[in-house]
Amino acid sequence: MDLSVSAGELALLAGALLAAGFLTGLFAGLLGIGGGGVLVPVLYEVFGAVGIADAVRMHLAVGTSLAVIVPTSLRSFAAHRARGAVDLALVRSMALPVVAGVALGAILARHADAAVLKGIWVGAATLIALKLVFGREWRLGEEIPGQPFRALYGGFVGVVSTLMSIGGGVFVTALMTFYGRPMQRAVATSSGFGPLIAIPGALGFVWAGWHAAGLPPGSLGYVSLLGALLIIPTSVGAAPLGVRIAHGISRRKLELAFATFLLLVGVRFLLSLTS
Repeated sequence: MDLSVSAGELALLAGALLAAGFLTGLFAGLLGIGGGGVLVPVLYEVFGAVGIADAVRMHLAVGTSLAVIVPTSLRSFAAHRARGAVDLALVRSMALPVVAGVALGAILARHADAAVLKGIWVGAATLIALKLVFGREWRLGEEIPGQPFRALYGGFVGVVSTLMSIGGGVFVTALMTFYGRPMQRAVATSSGFGPLIAIPGALGFVWAGWHAAGLPPGSLGYVSLLGALLIIPTSVGAAPLGVRIAHGISRRKLELAFATFLLLVGVRFLLSLTS
């Protein structure tokens, strides 16, 4: 962690992070999506604007986002579980593979350059965006397959969610709706995977970037502690504004808005790969 910076530079970074928190909360409330789906691309631009080296910029955005979603994922899971809406049997059957996938994701993050993380973001964001654009409800069967499918899928969810910092919700929700589970049940159950990904994922990115050069002040490995402390309360405060705006827009328009956002982020990262 480099602390040899001026007070002005530190103030600039803090101001940029507060702005990132506001935008994250606004978009999360507006689009109904939290975590890295909004925060990673916002942080990527913020860190670039304050001069963070390209070699660590993407890693720092993902790691910081994972740290930010730890408290929100814990709160979300607790609230859904209190309502009895979580399929705990599914969570237990996939928990160990998910955590193993998170560990593998942290190892990949330690040795992979920024191009790998951007490439994963481009691919996954494009697929999610296309699903939203076409808006089809796909059905694969009535019962979610057992083992070894759940172990393999759980490992996949852990790896990709860690490298994207998305909490795994989109993949778990898709799985459950593909097999006829109600959306409310799917969303509630997906919340159970958030802490399984966010907590070990954030710790993994701390480890992965422990000796990395070019990190901003207030960083612990690839996690900006200063960023997390500033973003969490700011994003929570801005989210209700996004929610109020969202109430005046149809769900379909919101889906298309988020799909557009993801496609723009994918194009942005793809262009940075070719430049």
